[in-house]
Amino acid sequence: MRSFALVGALVAGVGLAGPAGTAAAAEDSAVKPAVVGATPAVAWGTCSSDTLAGVPADQVKFYSCARYRVPIDHDNASLGTIDIALLKRAARTPASRVGSLFLNPGGPGGSGLTMPIYGQYYFQPQVLDRFDLIGFDPRGVGESNPLRCFTTQEDADEVFGALVGVPLSRTEISRTLAGYRDYGRFCKNNAGSLLNHMSTKDVVRDLDTLRAAVGDRKLTYVGFSYGTLIGSTYTSMFPKQSRAIVIDGNVDPALRTSDGVQYDRERAQGFEISLDGFLKRCDQVGAKCAFSDGDPRAKFDELREYLRKQPITLPGADPLDISQFTGGVSSALYSPARFTGLAQDLQALYAAIHPAGAQTQALQAAQLKVLTAGKQGLADQNPDSPYTSDDSYFAVNCADKPFRIKQDQVPDIAAKWERESRTFGRYQVFSDTAACPVWPAKEPDAYRGPWRAKTDVPVVVVGNYYDPATQYRFAQRMAAELGNTRLLSVDAFGHCILGDALGVDKAVADYLTDLKVPANGQVFQPNVQPFETP
Repeated sequence: MRSFALVGALVAGVGLAGPAGTAAAAEDSAVKPAVVGATPAVAWGTCSSDTLAGVPADQVKFYSCARYRVPIDHDNASLGTIDIALLKRAARTPASRVGSLFLNPGGPGGSGLTMPIYGQYYFQPQVLDRFDLIGFDPRGVGESNPLRCFTTQEDADEVFGALVGVPLSRTEISRTLAGYRDYGRFCKNNAGSLLNHMSTKDVVRDLDTLRAAVGDRKLTYVGFSYGTLIGSTYTSMFPKQSRAIVIDGNVDPALRTSDGVQYDRERAQGFEISLDGFLKRCDQVGAKCAFSDGDPRAKFDELREYLRKQPITLPGADPLDISQFTGGVSSALYSPARFTGLAQDLQALYAAIHPAGAQTQALQAAQLKVLTAGKQGLADQNPDSPYTSDDSYFAVNCADKPFRIKQDQVPDIAAKWERESRTFGRYQVFSDTAACPVWPAKEPDAYRGPWRAKTDVPVVVVGNYYDPATQYRFAQRMAAELGNTRLLSVDAFGHCILGDALGVDKAVADYLTDLKVPANGQVFQPNVQPFETP
């Protein structure tokens, strides 16, 4: 349920009271902002009905929205300002309120604005009782002055249509690399001054301003995935303003901000570890996994190698190629709840290349449920419409992750990585490693350490053993690099775990509310094991 809520927070349509991209709501309202020290206070107002879609009528009273103005460059006011979109879910028991709890879902580029609406899926009741949950879209994301490289959807379609997830032929490789060069040129022409101020350091400075603006002396924060870099950067830059920081699904901050190539290479290895764990678990559970008949590892490898040569077409379905297959498997590994469907899809595809008997024919006729679930996006939109997405993902990653290579080195890197990470190596290369060497931002002001958390209270670091996107070794390194930490390990699959492991949830609740520091070295179990019914 927690993973569903996290996805919901990322994709939910957002509408704030007042026009997006204009002056802060505080300036448009008749209510003049109070001042917290030297920082103007947030002026909370009503949220639009679109923002609160699905919230029960008796709960609407807990929510308020605002826009808060921050400088594009915290060191150079002449560049102007942007507005950060905020949503607050008020503490249910104000008399015992501790303060504000800021949330970030990761990405980078994930919209965190509506995360408080789904707070019950992440947190124990005592957290909802005692904290105002605050969601926000980081700069350049969603409703916070989105950074846009394109002016029309048609231009975006043309660029993104050239990108191949797993390019194998010389033509596909050349077209994909050229597509990223085109992407960079559009960003240089259209993104404006914000392009050079999208680093995590910039986000953290915004966050510290927001902390003061809501009246908190110290920050209480929970961040997932890329949000762990926000949390660790905050504790490193502002240790004495850090009250309680929980980071779940951790990056390796030192490696990510010093060597983007090696970091992404190890990300590919993390996906391979997760995939291998999935296939072994499938074999162990037997009939509960549709792909368990025979050797799941050998069958998967055969399927992947077949798709590298030609697509597979199931009756009544579009052809599935190696790029869609790899992307679909990658996405499914994020959530153990999708493992059953992933196994069914894999078996249907395997049956398609081994046709024999009525049972196999029935499997062939099955519609893929997981591998094509995410098949939608830019190309499905009206090409004449204005471009309404944002391009914050590369804007942040190419600011934070240094790639000291030329783009023409990428094909050789891909060949090397796929020898050690056969399923995900090439797929991982043709993302940041291919895009960032030609990204147009110049000398971004990124934070690159030191990573010592000299906080009054240890930072809580949470890591799953089989997390695909941020492998467990990253959580171990995060804990070691920050130093003043408690590492909570979970013998679980999937990316991030809060809300899906009761022992972790209780420990985190006590930590957030009462600063009760959990014992180090604990290993927890998830609420539900893969291929089991909740």
